[in-house]
Amino acid sequence: MELIQQSPHIADYLAADEAIDHRHPMVRRTAADLAHQADDAYTYARTAFEYVRDSVPHSADSGDPRVAWRASDVLATRNGICYAKAIALTALLRAHGVPAGFCYQRLTDDGTNPVVHGLVALRLPGHDRWARVDPRGNKPGVDARFSLDTERLAWAVREELGEVDYPAVHTTPPVEVLHALRSARDRADLWRNLPTRL
Repeated sequence: MELIQQSPHIADYLAADEAIDHRHPMVRRTAADLAHQADDAYTYARTAFEYVRDSVPHSADSGDPRVAWRASDVLATRNGICYAKAIALTALLRAHGVPAGFCYQRLTDDGTNPVVHGLVALRLPGHDRWARVDPRGNKPGVDARFSLDTERLAWAVREELGEVDYPAVHTTPPVEVLHALRSARDRADLWRNLPTRL
């Protein structure tokens, strides 16, 4: 699938905002720590991906009831659902000068209970296209990996069940995603109000 930039300006995929607060000291400190382990942009991006995937548990797996939505809060609490983890990874990538944005899938439970799942798209120097990665966090049955050539996402879309890969690379999380995160009292409340489509 060819990914489509929502904005024609690559600089928009390096910007900071209220959610992608990559100028926050927590994000800057984490990015600097990760950069010490990396020799180039590719190694940094892979290290940042693995950090968010493995060191920030998905709250559905950990049972953490808190809802974080700013990158700095996700990194400070080490907690978040896929949307929040995508925000944290995007902030870490942008903090190191790697253009990054948001992509989404619409997934179901065997054709029922649709939900929008959050991913990250990144574009490294020397690569002429965007690549999607999934920092959701691995568990039995989920084995997401960092790969620029062959996608290794948590889930592959099953079109026969009405699942969808959305091709847009968003500069910021869509309003539906941010509203769900910002208005949730806790994870149980968030779970009841997750977006079902974009």
